[in-house]
Amino acid sequence: SEAYLKGGEMKKRTIAFIAHGGAGKTSLTESILYKAGAIKRCGKVEDGTTTSDYSEDEVKRKISIKSSLTRCQWKGYTLNFVDTPGYADFAGEVVGGLRVVDGAIIVVCARSGIEVGTEKVWEYANKERLPLLIFTNKMDGEDASFLPLLEKAKQVWGKKVVALQLPIGEGDNYRGIIDLLSMKAYLYQREGSCEEVEIPTEMASVAEKYHKELIEHIAELDDELLEKYIEGEDLSVDELKRGLRSGTLEREIIPLLAGSALRGIGIDRVLDAIVEFLPSPEEREPLRGKGKNKEEILRYRKEDEPFTAFVFKTLFEPHLGSLNLFRIYSGSLSSGTQVLNATKEVEERIGQILALQGKEKEEIEKAGPGDLVAVAKLKETSTGDTLCSQKAPIILQGIEFPEPVISIAVKPKAKKDQEKLMTAMGRIREEDKTFAMRIDHELSQTIISGLGELHLEVIIDELRDKFNVEVEVEKAKVAYRETITRKARAQGKYKRQSGGRGQYGDVWLTVEPLKRGDGFEFVDKIVGGAIPAKYIPAVEKGVKEALQKGVLANYPTVDLRVTLDDGTFHEVDSSDAAFQIAGSLAIKKALEEAAPVLLEPIMSVEVVVPDEYLGSVTGDLNGRRGQIVGTASQRGAQLINAMVPLSDMSNYSTDLRSMTKGTGSYYMKFSHYEKMPAHISEKIIASAK
Repeated sequence: SEAYLKGGEMKKRTIAFIAHGGAGKTSLTESILYKAGAIKRCGKVEDGTTTSDYSEDEVKRKISIKSSLTRCQWKGYTLNFVDTPGYADFAGEVVGGLRVVDGAIIVVCARSGIEVGTEKVWEYANKERLPLLIFTNKMDGEDASFLPLLEKAKQVWGKKVVALQLPIGEGDNYRGIIDLLSMKAYLYQREGSCEEVEIPTEMASVAEKYHKELIEHIAELDDELLEKYIEGEDLSVDELKRGLRSGTLEREIIPLLAGSALRGIGIDRVLDAIVEFLPSPEEREPLRGKGKNKEEILRYRKEDEPFTAFVFKTLFEPHLGSLNLFRIYSGSLSSGTQVLNATKEVEERIGQILALQGKEKEEIEKAGPGDLVAVAKLKETSTGDTLCSQKAPIILQGIEFPEPVISIAVKPKAKKDQEKLMTAMGRIREEDKTFAMRIDHELSQTIISGLGELHLEVIIDELRDKFNVEVEVEKAKVAYRETITRKARAQGKYKRQSGGRGQYGDVWLTVEPLKRGDGFEFVDKIVGGAIPAKYIPAVEKGVKEALQKGVLANYPTVDLRVTLDDGTFHEVDSSDAAFQIAGSLAIKKALEEAAPVLLEPIMSVEVVVPDEYLGSVTGDLNGRRGQIVGTASQRGAQLINAMVPLSDMSNYSTDLRSMTKGTGSYYMKFSHYEKMPAHISEKIIASAK
């Protein structure tokens, strides 16, 4: 990292708070802002008064739903924060937030410990190669336990996890911390003030044990320190801090801290740790992007480099329109500047530059590397775009958001709101890339998809509260298909005489089944001019239109060959319209004689679960008429591959979380159509009739 520190360290940190839902990450953000003097009053999640959870839904549900930006000053450093949601339904916000920070703090509840959400956000942070701290929150809570949590963290993330602090007391008796670097103890009073004291006698031996473990871990990563340690020399606190910082930046050490966000215990130490052990923007590796000719470009994260920024989030606010949130990586930005959107190859003019403190906005004149800012009214810019200097174009890699896993159908309560609904959902899609919508014309439904039931509930609330569109929710229908199982032949004759010129068309068609997935094939075998060539396309058109509504349950008929092999015509009365109708009559008769059956969509499903849930999850998939294709071990978990009918995957997201206590995840995509069992198809046919 020394290679990037020319001219002294940049006194700036850009950090995300990540956690499993309920660990207290928003409370930690609030307590940090209060301790640093950025806010005058410390709000509470329960009261709906925190800086970062400010939307109507967040206040009502008492959870974080969207990432929010906050900032403060601490000991001469500018600290930019992204408070991310903890629930899996809003994982897209976590992925977007982690993309634009230089480090992260994983918040863990001292009572519930390391949960599935904790491991998931660690995976996201690990993918971005972020240096990490762990903050053990709620040490004052009932059943709080620090040392077992420390050992569990080592099991999950390896021996790189080391205690930087020890709590003095737990639960109701929690009152302070021991700093294992300096071997000093601190007792906290109200409002987070503290006094230095001697390490309690009863904790001296355990403090010495973890102090030694910390020193050994630091020394092992630095040859000079290791030599001094082996020779029995004492390592100074400054030397240990330098070694710990280097190890943290290289992701060889993850320091573990303890405290209570609600009582303000240890918050000053968290702020110190952010400054001392997490990286400045310059200390991250250079950006890698693509130039005009797809060549790789390296760009250092410094102010004297060309301007480069990345849009990681788009908000829609009624009085402002679209608000783009972006991270500045290099160079600087001032209002009135003309920049290039390299992703879309368009120029944009920067108006007001806004620094956000939750919902509050402050106009600033200039921003530089590491800053997270917002700009309104950019015409073409959206999430995932790169903004840069016109003279030095670069395109940064986009964000890979999680794919939606659950779908429902919606329709406006008032028919007049259909267009309004589509506009609103388009706006939501701009903000939330894990939300998807489509119109299924075949089933006459508007389908919306997301990461879970809670995710879709929030979107429905947003349609009502933000866009004034009330919707009704329906179960998404299944797009069944029909096909035939044997060969058949039938005639279709259309003859009408009503004075003057009549209508006449007469065709014979033969149908036969094709392999699954082969679709539709039309063959012209007319010989001797039985039907003039000019009418053949009309016959094919009539057949195709009739196949859109099958003879069993009105579903499209697929995987068949239709052969036109005979017919008659009238010199005067025959027409395209007559032969089109004759073709539709013939195909319907032929289908009825060809033993039609219903087909259902089969999904390829991948499920990842801890080893202990393998049996119950595979049993559940079998109960859903699934066929297990195979299983494979995957880092202490099991990957299950199965083929399951779509109709039986209803509510699977919720059921899987229930079965695996939230630890399971899955992904599915369409595979193929397959014949449906008779007893099930009979119900579908009866319902259609």
